[in-house]
Amino acid sequence: MHPLPDQTGRTVVVTGTTSGLGLALSTALARAGARVLMTARDVTRGRAAVRGAGGELVLLDLADLGSVRAAAAEIRERTGDRVDVLVNNAGVAMGPRADTADGFELQIGTNHLGPAALTWLLMPALRAAGDPERPSRVVTTSSLGHRTGRLDPDDLGWRRRRWSPNAAYGASKLANLLFAAELDRRLRLSGDPVLSVAAHPGMTESSLLANSFRRGATLQARLFAPWERWLTSPVSEGVGPQLAAATGPVHGGDYLGPTGLGETRGPAGPARRSAAAQDPVLAGRLWQVTAAATGITPDPGRRLDA
Repeated sequence: MHPLPDQTGRTVVVTGTTSGLGLALSTALARAGARVLMTARDVTRGRAAVRGAGGELVLLDLADLGSVRAAAAEIRERTGDRVDVLVNNAGVAMGPRADTADGFELQIGTNHLGPAALTWLLMPALRAAGDPERPSRVVTTSSLGHRTGRLDPDDLGWRRRRWSPNAAYGASKLANLLFAAELDRRLRLSGDPVLSVAAHPGMTESSLLANSFRRGATLQARLFAPWERWLTSPVSEGVGPQLAAATGPVHGGDYLGPTGLGETRGPAGPARRSAAAQDPVLAGRLWQVTAAATGITPDPGRRLDA
């Protein structure tokens, strides 16, 4: 991991920070001088994580929109309504079929709907902290899995289609890239000093499988687990694209990932999107459906709908 640019005076929010990529992100950013607000669902694990990383704990469950609203309000109050970087890192994968507190399929709810809601709710704080010379940033974390994703905006809950853990995960990661692209388009139209960028960690040893075991892992997760440490790169390497997206020289709309071995590992650089992830009509439709599902007014607002 290369040294980061000095982050003194910057306030960063990172979701999903009790282990894996989120903990590594938070630790690196705090060591570079940033004030890091670290979100966690579990207060005990969250307190342990912030002690080790040097951050501040915010309780947040992305699978509960009430929790998202409460956490966003707390973050805005504690930061004086100024957030320089939001890293939407938290996610779930390979668990059994389950629903969120609001009745959404768990993977689309946790990986897309919750982060989208949090982004919209924190946009006033991101806008206030940014300026044309140093814009604020929203970093959306996707995955190589988005390339197999198929998204039906009218059936985000998989009520009409046959559900599988891999299909649902791929769809949620495709939704991440579509949301990041549509957010970038609208920020450009509004002229707000905020950049929307995306990143993926390649094949990185993380806590996703461990978390899935706690929920009752699927057969695919159990079959993959013995091979994980042989097929994946360490978290210290996999976190590179997210750190580059959060602190390095980027443009709105960029998508970063590892540049070696089919984007599975290596130094950060431009990553490849699937054709579906570049579909502006699908991105616009997802934006509208997400607003209706979450009940949160998008920001940048509806005045920009086109």
